[in-house]
Amino acid sequence: MDLVNIGFGNLVASDRIVAVISPDSAPVKRMISDARENGRLIDATQGRKTKSVIFTDSDHVILTYLPLDKAEERFKKTSSAEETVYE
Repeated sequence: MDLVNIGFGNLVASDRIVAVISPDSAPVKRMISDARENGRLIDATQGRKTKSVIFTDSDHVILTYLPLDKAEERFKKTSSAEETVYE
């Protein structure tokens, strides 16, 4: 299990992530609201503006201040490390 830093010392298991998307659209805002009402929202922004939303396979929604491109870089690093073949 690889953990990815999503800011402020918060870590997410990379193998549990389904999607990382922008929080700007109305459907995503509704999904965030639903997760908050159902106790499935994890706010890792530390009071800053939400720049990306992470969806997990356990239906949890994680808010982070990392921009999408930075989040993508961090998740790619862990996935490329998994694909390394040692001979």
